[in-house]
Amino acid sequence: MQPWDLENLLLNGVSAKRLYHDFAAGMPIYDYHNHLNADDIAANRRFRNLTELWLEGDHYKWRAMRWLGIEESLITGESDDLAKFKAWAGAVPKLAGNPLYHWSHLELQRHFGIKERLSGDNAEEVWHRCNEQLADPSLHAAGILRRFDVRVACTTDDPADGLEAHQKLRRTGDSYTTVAPTFRPDRALDIQAMDFAQYIKELERRAGLRIEDYDDLIQALGLRMDEFHRNGCRLSDHGFGDFPYEAAAEREVRTIFAKVLQGEAITALEERKYRTFTLLRLGEMYNVRGWAMQLHIGAIRNNNDRMTGRLGKNSGFDSILDYHLGAALNAFLNELDKMNRLPKTIVYSLYPYHYELIATTIGNFQTGEIAGKLQLGAAWWFHDQKEGMLQQLKALSSTGVLSTFVGMLTDSRSFMSFPRHEYFRRVLCRLLGEWIDEGELPADYDYIGEMVQDICFHNAQRYFGIPVSEA
Repeated sequence: MQPWDLENLLLNGVSAKRLYHDFAAGMPIYDYHNHLNADDIAANRRFRNLTELWLEGDHYKWRAMRWLGIEESLITGESDDLAKFKAWAGAVPKLAGNPLYHWSHLELQRHFGIKERLSGDNAEEVWHRCNEQLADPSLHAAGILRRFDVRVACTTDDPADGLEAHQKLRRTGDSYTTVAPTFRPDRALDIQAMDFAQYIKELERRAGLRIEDYDDLIQALGLRMDEFHRNGCRLSDHGFGDFPYEAAAEREVRTIFAKVLQGEAITALEERKYRTFTLLRLGEMYNVRGWAMQLHIGAIRNNNDRMTGRLGKNSGFDSILDYHLGAALNAFLNELDKMNRLPKTIVYSLYPYHYELIATTIGNFQTGEIAGKLQLGAAWWFHDQKEGMLQQLKALSSTGVLSTFVGMLTDSRSFMSFPRHEYFRRVLCRLLGEWIDEGELPADYDYIGEMVQDICFHNAQRYFGIPVSEA
């Protein structure tokens, strides 16, 4: 199979190439949202083979393989790792036009120096060449962070998590990369979940506090925030389908919480009141600590009951939810802003037709505290590909201020995903380069290049305030 030179991938003009190669390519990575396993980083996990490193837990690839009619035994099932890799390699040539085609070749080249296009024909050769390299410490979990110049990596953690891996990293980890937890209290908001009462018991044990009423819940969450903060956390994260906003008095929410603890059923309206009021309380607490609040909105999850029952959550059966957002989001931000308790906030939507809506909404609540205090989040999940990124960048620039954007993230469970930052940087430079070439921006490369570098790294560094090593 012939090599594929990716030097100018997605860079469609002289200006795009100059911006990328002179300004973007050498920037460090600030990966402020991912789902990496902190235990793997703390243990500097060594991967047994390419399938374990590249395909384990990657539902993007699993979905594509199912689409191609590949049997589940070769995706998540009982087949051996070589057979699974051969199945994936055979799938790759059929993915032209899907971002996986670009990502996969970038990942092979950047991690292993494999420049040939992957296919079923060279699968076994690639398998052996990559596996031979996995003994190199730069391809162990923590080594990969250094290899890709990742200065900050923020994992995603439940309030009931013990943070032992983060504590170990703070004591003994490689100081090159700051690995920090992110506070994700979705289970504390999901009051209708079957395991909600069990979760409250888990939170009790971790916080060292009996949770007998709603005030105890808020106190326990505050105690866990303090522990997260001591371990470097400066962000929270929340996941929603549609975004709830239902005004409620505190006494109502206390009653709703008490009913659930006593095993009583609540209505959908009561659930929305509890979720809204509790999210507002959390927002106030984030603001006091100087944290940023991330709102990931618009995923409808685990839609295939048969396969979710077989494989569990996060197995590739999620999609985009269409929903109304404008009134709820404005009301939520306004309620926090009234008492000057609105934290730094990043709003992501899985429904891209909301990009302009979100950008104009957050524009209502920007302040003089910090540039871009409220952010339109990066193109997310199904949209972290060329067209989705361009749509997000254009919406932000046309209705907001692109130069304040805190940039890309991997949002991934895979240590192979860091080239997604490169992919984003290429798309960013493509767009700005086109504007230069078309006369919409001056051909002042130092000026535009500085903005590129801010979006790639510096804006996030200033915004989140997590210490970064000088390396």
